[in-house]
Amino acid sequence: MTIVPVERSRILRLLAGDGRSAVERDRLVALMETLAALPAPPDPIGLFPRWTELLDRFTAAATGDDGDRLEETFLELYAHLHGHAAPYTPNERATVDATGGYWAHAGGLSPVLRMPEWLRPDSASIDYGAGNGLQLLLVQRLTPHRLSVQVEISSRMVACGRALQGWLGIPADRVEWRATHVGDVSPAGFEIIYMYRPVRPDGPGREFYSWFADELARDNREVTILSVADCLRPVLGPEFAVVHADGHLTIYRRAGAAAVTS
Repeated sequence: MTIVPVERSRILRLLAGDGRSAVERDRLVALMETLAALPAPPDPIGLFPRWTELLDRFTAAATGDDGDRLEETFLELYAHLHGHAAPYTPNERATVDATGGYWAHAGGLSPVLRMPEWLRPDSASIDYGAGNGLQLLLVQRLTPHRLSVQVEISSRMVACGRALQGWLGIPADRVEWRATHVGDVSPAGFEIIYMYRPVRPDGPGREFYSWFADELARDNREVTILSVADCLRPVLGPEFAVVHADGHLTIYRRAGAAAVTS
């Protein structure tokens, strides 16, 4: 595969009317430059059969004059890299079903582009239901910070994520992989929390969200929650303010004591 460099100034012109802030647009272009410059990703579980095809579409759009086409082809490339469904072992599948979980699905670029606003070098971030961990890996690439914890029950997706971490050049000590159920890792102690509705908010999934809110109530640090397909409002306390909501992504902030280093 021939790597075709993308021209930053050209892409910025093509995306000038995309409605994003200048800072978020710069982050998006940085991601485009990153993925266009890398060789094909390692693929230990066969998730990326269309990588070359989709990359070629994107790089062709990057030399064209259609900003919508440019963004569309990049989103297709990103979604392919994220993976649309997690491969589970029978035991993993049984746990997901018993706890009201969902199949893995891509959460979009909006959380990746917004998250750096609240990150500091000493921050810890966590993704509940991370799949192959692409979103926090990309955030680490954009805004390196102390630690990202990837919680994902699919052991095969974790293996894929570890390979992607090396491919993206993220240092080993910046990411911790937890191949376990989302209810096994407390949100207390993290400054940034990301989730795309990891379990259903009714039936057996209700227990997870009640536990999640109780765990957060034990910790008074500043915390930002980025929640896609949000269902947290009924369980979070009044100290959590909604600072953004667009029908896809809801962002909560709790002001508190200065972040405590774990």
